[in-house]
Amino acid sequence: MLNSLGKTVYKNLANVVSILGILPVAILFLKDGYQYLIPLIVYNNVMDDLDGILANKLNIRSRFGAILDNVCDAIAHTVFVMVVGMQQVWTDQGGVCGGVCAALSLVAATSLVLRVASRLDPAAVTGTGSPTNELARHLFFILLLARIFDFASAPLLIAVFVLHTVSMLVPYRMPWLIRSQTKSATAICLVNVSLIAVWLVSYAPPLIAAAFVSPIAAAFLLGYLISFAWGGIWWIKGVRAGTPS
Repeated sequence: MLNSLGKTVYKNLANVVSILGILPVAILFLKDGYQYLIPLIVYNNVMDDLDGILANKLNIRSRFGAILDNVCDAIAHTVFVMVVGMQQVWTDQGGVCGGVCAALSLVAATSLVLRVASRLDPAAVTGTGSPTNELARHLFFILLLARIFDFASAPLLIAVFVLHTVSMLVPYRMPWLIRSQTKSATAICLVNVSLIAVWLVSYAPPLIAAAFVSPIAAAFLLGYLISFAWGGIWWIKGVRAGTPS
């Protein structure tokens, strides 16, 4: 019996990690829970990558695990997007910019759910569009930079919500996303270590924080923008030639 239980736990280890990755998100629904948003994004990113590493290394990948991972992504990332958007209404004292940001966060959340739902179909084409956790990482960087440089984050958040609403559903590949380029477990770990370091260093004096955080944020954001634009150009060319990829 113990042996059978051990095998069951072993086979579902990645699934357990997926679930543990979203449970703490409930903190955001508590009073003053928003202050934990940034570490929760980092934690969820780490756990989301860890479940994939475990599934590959332990050879325990399954269709159920892939579906569960997608559902967990949908829950966590949708909550992050909506919480960030709605928070702008309060920080902007209900102003127009804050209201627009909140409304567009709901649009982006809808696009996010549609992307995840479309990938639950076993016949779905994968590898196109931007991953939902790419949006979460962009929120992470914008909120950190806004704190370091003391600027209003709503205008940048609006741009990010609009871009991701489109990019999550585009039918072409976005080849140069940093996370998509990291295939090995070591590279994935380094990406997560960099995110943790960025978060911790952001509390350092502004000059130190800016010098460390800005280049890493720029690498993630520029990789996304170049992939979005370049992939779109080649896709349009393929459509015109009758061979879209």
